[in-house]
Amino acid sequence: MEDRALHKRRAVKVKIVSNLVLGVLILSIGTLCLAPIQEEPVIDLSSAEIYDSAKENGTGVSLMFNVYWGTDEVYQILDILDAHQAKATFFIGGCWADDNVECLKEIHNRGHEIGNHGYFHKDHASLSLVENQKEISACNRFIELAIGEVPILFAPPSGAYGNAALESAKALGMKTILWSKDTIDWRDKNSALIYSRATKKVEAGDFILMHPMRETVNALDDVLKYYETNALKTVTVSENLQIEG
Repeated sequence: MEDRALHKRRAVKVKIVSNLVLGVLILSIGTLCLAPIQEEPVIDLSSAEIYDSAKENGTGVSLMFNVYWGTDEVYQILDILDAHQAKATFFIGGCWADDNVECLKEIHNRGHEIGNHGYFHKDHASLSLVENQKEISACNRFIELAIGEVPILFAPPSGAYGNAALESAKALGMKTILWSKDTIDWRDKNSALIYSRATKKVEAGDFILMHPMRETVNALDDVLKYYETNALKTVTVSENLQIEG
């Protein structure tokens, strides 16, 4: 009886200690997650790297797909790009990637570039420096966990940015990317318009903005054929900017 009572008391102590350790661990993790990112010193924006094209040294055109939806369309886009041996840059929304890890990995495995499009598609022009840091860094961390690489390009949602966004991207060693041609496919949903906007007066160095829309999928093959006919090569943004990985 004494042995049983002793064993029972020891079991209770072990349980109490285990619960205390677990509680401390949870508290530590919570404190780490909620801790604010410290304000960084103001960066000289005269050297901030922001690009809407690579026309000074461009070797081809760059298709940029901003992805917060359209997983089925992404797979179709990948197949069309493969058929033309074309490479593109996919700017990934973190909250989309969170639900579509396998698709994100497939984009990467097929040799396309992965960029950062923020985590929750916020207006980066209105975010503070700390808020910009959190939004960009959270997306970077998730992408790194999924594919083992940290993005070096940041495309602010809707092209909205201010000094805080530029400072945050630069502090993370990232270039801020805009576009020279916008297909506005998300709004007009018209394959003929998408084709026209992606090809009209296109030249080497252009950054062409698209989204994973059904109408974009329908236009993409003809767009790539146009580039090929006009001796234009479809390359990633980093290749166009001649950034060595």
